[in-house]
Amino acid sequence: MKSVLAASTAMFLAAPAMAEPSAEVLHWWTSGGEAKSVAVLQDQFKAEGGTWTDMPVAGGGGDAAMTALRARVLAGNAPAAVQLKGPAIQEWYEETGLADIGDVAGENGWAEVLPPQLAEHMKCEDQWCAAPVNVHRINWIWGNKQILDANGIAMPTSWDEFNAAAEKLKAAGITPLAHGGQNWQDATVFETLVLGLGGPDFYRAALIDLNPEALTSDTMKQVFDQLRTLRGYVDDNFSGRDWNLATAMVMNGEAAFQIMGDWAKGEFLAAGKVPGTDFVCWPAPGDGYLYNVDSFAFFEVEGEDKQQGQKLLAKLIMGPEFQKVFNLNKGSIPARTDVALDEFDDCAKQSNADMNADAGDGSLLPSYAHGMALRGAQAGAVTDVVTNFFNSDMSSDDAVQQLADAVAATM
Repeated sequence: MKSVLAASTAMFLAAPAMAEPSAEVLHWWTSGGEAKSVAVLQDQFKAEGGTWTDMPVAGGGGDAAMTALRARVLAGNAPAAVQLKGPAIQEWYEETGLADIGDVAGENGWAEVLPPQLAEHMKCEDQWCAAPVNVHRINWIWGNKQILDANGIAMPTSWDEFNAAAEKLKAAGITPLAHGGQNWQDATVFETLVLGLGGPDFYRAALIDLNPEALTSDTMKQVFDQLRTLRGYVDDNFSGRDWNLATAMVMNGEAAFQIMGDWAKGEFLAAGKVPGTDFVCWPAPGDGYLYNVDSFAFFEVEGEDKQQGQKLLAKLIMGPEFQKVFNLNKGSIPARTDVALDEFDDCAKQSNADMNADAGDGSLLPSYAHGMALRGAQAGAVTDVVTNFFNSDMSSDDAVQQLADAVAATM
């Protein structure tokens, strides 16, 4: 009996302890509202006994983060979780493989609480490989309410109205449009104009299907004409400016408008600004809703602690409480459809209502500028032309031809 007890005690002492979840997380949420948002996830992960290793890479469009990710993957040392979205998820799956988190998705009923079009972005050959944290609307215009009220300007319902307001502001010595001269910001304004001037069907033909006739059409020329007009409403120091600094220009009364996704609202809220009192949100002129879904993809990692960390992270990301608190901070709306919006502001409630309405009539569309509609080479070809146009005297006729040629070279 004594020998049996001793043996069982020895086996107990020799048994490995349950691995504590750990995760190294690569992301580009580094501005005020974004950093506050990701801190919510860090705190929840640590509260569940996990060890979080933060790997933030500055740069709103994520280009620098993707460079850092590629270096890590080539070195055979991929992070456990990476902020990825849209077709980039599938591209990485095809290149390196991604971890299957289907057991977490199944246990927590993801398929029942995600809109089908968003859920598809999270799958790799029908297996869950990523988890969404939010839905951002891209085609917003943000305005400084004091400037607009003082100059008798309402938020524009057409691009002609926007131009008239901008001319009035310019004459009063006020910078009409806050903008940062970075390629993804140029692309954000461009795609907003493509949808606003061309409508959902034209946007789909031009920036999802990459139809040559749409790319060289008179409508696309009008888009470039309006982009040239907007260039005239930007201050001379725009080159290289980060998006959140452009938002700060609106916040501080240095500019009247910004065309930017609703992460800009996260900056206003982080600074204590109140919607409807300090700033105004308004869908950009035109029909349709451009969406960007932030998500985390899970790379294949070795070690029980890292694998458990991935599962815990995936569960937390899609948890109702995190979806609520994160999006209250970030300015976006929950990816889950069952999260109550009672605590959200009017901008978020409008975003949610518009998303649901546009989902039903085919005008809920993935953002090309934010990696939801096109693969990297194709999106890059479009953006290069747009940025070159914005920073030169290129004609709209030349721009549409260069656009079609650049896209054709990637096909």
